[in-house]
Amino acid sequence: MKKFEFKGMKFLLAVIVLYILVAIFDATNYTTSFNISIKLLWSLVPIFTFIIILTAAINYLLKPKQIMKHFGKDSGKKSTLYAILGGILSHGPMYAWYGMLSDMKSHGLRDGLIVTFIYARAVKLPLLPLMIGVFGIAFTIIINIYIIIFSIIQGIIMDKLLSKESSQ
Repeated sequence: MKKFEFKGMKFLLAVIVLYILVAIFDATNYTTSFNISIKLLWSLVPIFTFIIILTAAINYLLKPKQIMKHFGKDSGKKSTLYAILGGILSHGPMYAWYGMLSDMKSHGLRDGLIVTFIYARAVKLPLLPLMIGVFGIAFTIIINIYIIIFSIIQGIIMDKLLSKESSQ
């Protein structure tokens, strides 16, 4: 069994020290800052919960070989489509997805698919009606098609760059 390792300990300690210093020298701003931090953390709990459940499902319900036949080195063009759809449908802050993407990468997820996923997140389904209202339907369709096309291009570029790097 793997030993649990918290990689952000130095950062966490630095934040705690900064909060203590602010509390000592400026209690009003400390209270405001702390309250905002708690509200932000509380708003992220549903997203983190969803990602933890999704990661657990990936790790325990599906075998890595099953997943990697769709996303691994030998995966076909469907994997790009899955990465695009996953990016478009994913919500919440990007950093909340880093752990799951890292875990999938350790099982063989191609770097190009990670790039495609991250790039495709620029298409925000809940914001499409607002975007159409502000910019019009033609602009909205064209910009989202460009985002999807360039997410594919960026993924291909990343795979090519890293394959050259690993062959040297």
